[in-house]
Amino acid sequence: TVAADKYNLTNISLCVHNGTHVDAPRHFIESGAGISKIPLDVFYGKCLVSDKPAPCERLLLKGANVLTEDDARRLVAWGVRLIGVESQSIGDADAPMAVHLILLETGIIPLEGLRLADVPCGEYILSAFPLNLGKDCDGSPVRAVLMTAS
Repeated sequence: TVAADKYNLTNISLCVHNGTHVDAPRHFIESGAGISKIPLDVFYGKCLVSDKPAPCERLLLKGANVLTEDDARRLVAWGVRLIGVESQSIGDADAPMAVHLILLETGIIPLEGLRLADVPCGEYILSAFPLNLGKDCDGSPVRAVLMTAS
């Protein structure tokens, strides 16, 4: 933080794929859409918090879930639009590309780095809007918030 006469200014420098963040297709697909091209309704609405994959529009997986290519194909078949995990990568950390490509090529947005340990499984309203970092940005930090669905 830099102190000035009447205000403070905080400068930050970060990778858009650290902490809780979303991936845009451009993260793995050179000609893929950047973060500002993803419809905002992907990041807000009813979601399911679960400890295993299940059909729904927005799915947040608790625990150390690492998606396989078969899991990713299942999500595509179910029409999932956003898939969230607690790890920093949706796929195997040693070979993340295959799962990312299946998801991103079909428009499913990964939300990574969630903290769900204290969240009971169930239905919620998710708000996880990305920053508008420009048309070519490959991801964005988010402040993911769950609200009780009513």
